[in-house]
Amino acid sequence: MMYKFALDSLETKIEILKEEFNFLHDYNPIEHTKSRLKSPESMLNKIHRKRCEVSFPSIKQNIKDIAGLRITCSFVSDIYRIYDMLLNQSDLKIVETKDYIKNPKPNGYQSLHLIVEVPVYMSDRQEQVYVEVQIRTIAMDFWASLEHKIFYKYNEAVPPRLLQELKEAADSAAALDQQMERLHNEVAEIKENHENSEIAKRIIINDKEFQIPAALLEMIDIGQGSK
Repeated sequence: MMYKFALDSLETKIEILKEEFNFLHDYNPIEHTKSRLKSPESMLNKIHRKRCEVSFPSIKQNIKDIAGLRITCSFVSDIYRIYDMLLNQSDLKIVETKDYIKNPKPNGYQSLHLIVEVPVYMSDRQEQVYVEVQIRTIAMDFWASLEHKIFYKYNEAVPPRLLQELKEAADSAAALDQQMERLHNEVAEIKENHENSEIAKRIIINDKEFQIPAALLEMIDIGQGSK
């Protein structure tokens, strides 16, 4: 129950940040989110693998990904923008960061992993609950989902040839991210230049804005050309 409440709280916070960012910048850095809770069986299996004591305090201390939230973005820059947003929340504490974007795993996996401590206010106490947050682009998420399905089908015994192809696919996904971000930045720059050009075609008289007539603009251009 506590982990579900922590997820609910974090998802609400993310939704507020998303709407605020969209309002201020007319841009949404988050494509979608997905949350999940580990099953009791999965928790017990992990406790046994880690050779930890089977108790509630042990589970709480040693398993920090019981609650998980995945945030999918359009661009790599959005990932670090969201990270900064979470970092600036006074009631959240980022206790662990693993950057698999700057340092991809050997198989090509990329994502930003965070362990976030979220306060949960119960009727008689306050609990600090760990939530794992994964932030990745659409391309990273697509590759990771397919990689998981392939490993599941082969029961993790994947032939070396396929491992190499998976790594090449991960490199292609990373290259796609870089190309799309470059295109996004170029389009944004063109839009900004166009808006600045439109502003330059207006004059303000007595606190009122007026459009400069096209004929006058043409005369000004001709005059400048003759110089």
